[in-house]
Amino acid sequence: MVFCEFTSTAAQLYDKWIKDADPRTKDWLLMSSPLPQTLIIVFYIYFVMSLGPRLMENRKPFDLKRVLVIYNFSVVAYSLYMCYEFVMSGWGTGYSFGCELVDYSRSPKAMRMAWTCWLYYFSKFIEMLDTIFFVLRKKHNQVTFLHVYHHSIMPFTWWFGVRFSPGGLGTFHALLNCIVHVIMYTYYGLSALGPAYQKFLWWKKHLTSVQLIQFVIITCHISQYFFMKDCPYQYPIFIYIIALYGIIFLFLFLNFWYHAYTKGKRLPKVLQNSTMQQNNNDIHHKKD
Repeated sequence: MVFCEFTSTAAQLYDKWIKDADPRTKDWLLMSSPLPQTLIIVFYIYFVMSLGPRLMENRKPFDLKRVLVIYNFSVVAYSLYMCYEFVMSGWGTGYSFGCELVDYSRSPKAMRMAWTCWLYYFSKFIEMLDTIFFVLRKKHNQVTFLHVYHHSIMPFTWWFGVRFSPGGLGTFHALLNCIVHVIMYTYYGLSALGPAYQKFLWWKKHLTSVQLIQFVIITCHISQYFFMKDCPYQYPIFIYIIALYGIIFLFLFLNFWYHAYTKGKRLPKVLQNSTMQQNNNDIHHKKD
């Protein structure tokens, strides 16, 4: 009886809440309700944390070199396309970097921005393949909390962004993230090409620096909202979420930086020996 009352109340609150959603995006793929994406995300977490490793336990790692090359450079192309669309639908055609409100009209420009937001949202499901490939290749050490958390939380929260606020100042971090992904997946694509390309991957540590800079810029940009005297952004909750994103991921990536690069454990092989030698020389120097 109590459960029935609870579900009835929850359904009423959901119906009341969803009435304020953007009607332009309601019929787009995965936009009817948050349930389909929630099921996908739950299965993703279950597969990469439990089912996948158990299925691969007594199997040899899959050889996915060709698949990875195609996948990574496809994500590069997709990210470049989203960069172009974000620029043409607002960030290079009139958007300011201050208080930019969401345009809920059905003008070509406003619809283009809303569609670009959906493209970005959908890209988060494509990027879940990163982790699945790790599992299939038995690279379990790369399935970290940071990695799984990032790939789980981004699509979940972006559903609400596309349904309620597809545009305005809350989309700047998506544009910046697309730019970073062009760089990041280019690195992954080159890495997947094999050992012959290792000498071109000396900049991995700088890739993490780019990601850290990204979160600093995102946090600074979105935080200006809290100092504006008058900015009637339609859904301030998303401003708080983006600010929280920036801060959380900044600290998580700083933690990753500390553990990954202090001893050179995550550097390309071409640099690991020199890093280890330098650490050994430092130790001998201290002993002397």
